[in-house]
Amino acid sequence: MIRPTIPDLAKAAGVSVSTVNRILNNATSVREPTRERVLSAAEEIGFYGLGTIQHAVKSTQTKRRLGILLQRGARTFYRILGDAITHAAETFPGSNIDLTLEFLEDLSPEKVSAHIISLGRRSEVLAIVAPQHPLVADAIDAVLNEGVQVVSLIGPLSARGNISFVGLDNWKVGRTAAWAFDKMVRKPGKVGILVGSHRLRNQEMNESGFRSYFREFNTNFTVLEPLTTYESAAAACEHVETLLKVHPDLCGLYISGGGITGAISALRDTPKRNDFVAVGYELFDDPRLALIDGTLSMIISHPIERFARETIATMMKSSTPGHEMGAQRVTFAFDIHTSESI
Repeated sequence: MIRPTIPDLAKAAGVSVSTVNRILNNATSVREPTRERVLSAAEEIGFYGLGTIQHAVKSTQTKRRLGILLQRGARTFYRILGDAITHAAETFPGSNIDLTLEFLEDLSPEKVSAHIISLGRRSEVLAIVAPQHPLVADAIDAVLNEGVQVVSLIGPLSARGNISFVGLDNWKVGRTAAWAFDKMVRKPGKVGILVGSHRLRNQEMNESGFRSYFREFNTNFTVLEPLTTYESAAAACEHVETLLKVHPDLCGLYISGGGITGAISALRDTPKRNDFVAVGYELFDDPRLALIDGTLSMIISHPIERFARETIATMMKSSTPGHEMGAQRVTFAFDIHTSESI
C-alpha cells in the first residue's frame, strides 16, 4: 500500500503543499493553529514523515515544567494514576511538557512539606496529594511565594495563598455510599467506617457526606466511629477483624480510605452473609475480584483517564503567561461499579 505523501497531507489538512514544506523546514513561520491542524492530519492519515512533523511542531512549543507529587508508589492506585498522568502529559495537544512525577513513601508532615518545597523549585506548576497540616500549608505558601502555582489532587488543601483543586465532589461520594447501604441493607443496623487518615480532607468529607445522608433519610442506621488505617493494608485487616468480633451484628462496612486489600482479606476470612454490605473506594485488580466473588457489594472510583487529563489541563492553564484565572476548581463525576457492571 502506498503511504500518504506531502500532497496527500496538504489535502487532508486543507493547506497548500508549500505550507507543509514550511512546517518541515521552518515551522515558526507557520501559525500555531495551522501547525496543529497539519500535525493532526498527519497522525490521522499515517503520513510517512509523521516523526519529522511531530519534531518540527514540538520544537516551536514552549516547554512547561510540571511537577506531580503522589503518595506511596507501592500502592496500586497511585501507580495507575501516575502512569495515566504521564500518558496525558505526553499526548496533551499543542504542548511540550517536561513532567517530573515522584512518589513519597514517608507521609509524615515534615517529609511531605520538605518534598513540596524541593519539587516546587524544579517546577512551574506543582500538583500534589497531601494531608492537611500546618507544615504542609506553610510549604505550599513558600512555593506560591516563588511564583509556582499549586494544584491539590483528590483532596482539597488550604493555605494562605490560592490553591486549585482537581478531583471528585467528596461529599457526594459519601452520600452516594450511604444511599447504597440504605437501598441494599435488608435490616438497618451498625455500619463500620475505615479512613486512611483524618488529615486527608477527601476522606473527612466522604465521612461527613455519609453521615449527613443517614441523618436526613434513615436514622435507623448507626454509623460507628471511623477507624484509621494510615493507608496500611495490615492495619485495615486488623480493624475489620476487630469490628466483626466486637460487633457481630454489623450490617455493613464502608472502606473510605487506603488499605482496602487488607479489608478484603479480613472479609474473605469470615463466613459470607447475605445481609452484609461492603462498599469500597477505587477500582483495581483486588477490589475488582472482590466484586466478582461477592466480598464487596459496590465500588466508587475516580475515572482515572479523565482525572489524568483534567490534571494536566488544569496545570497547563495555570502555567500560561499572564495567568489571572485565580484558583480553579475542577470536579467530575465518579464511577460506580458492581459485580454486574465490570
